[in-house]
Amino acid sequence: MIKKIKNLDDVAEFMVQLTAEGLNYHPDDDFKNYINADTGEGSYSDSEAALRNRLNEEAFYVCEINGADIYDISMEIYLKATGLDQYIPLPSQNPS
Repeated sequence: MIKKIKNLDDVAEFMVQLTAEGLNYHPDDDFKNYINADTGEGSYSDSEAALRNRLNEEAFYVCEINGADIYDISMEIYLKATGLDQYIPLPSQNPS
């Protein structure tokens, strides 16, 4: 797991890592609240959730200072990782 988020590449790497963990990540969710569907247990220990929550706060900050939309970034990474980009347009392909 990445340890610090300093730029937009780090934001993307963080989200790729979360997707690789099998997480259906949403930027507004507290990592303490993710539940493993197979076991019914929390997905993360307290320390793992704390690390991810701190990284998520850093991701919000980096996106804000760079004028990037954290929601679009996370959606795009998720769609590409799951192959859903074949059916759902990517945020970067939708002109605002």
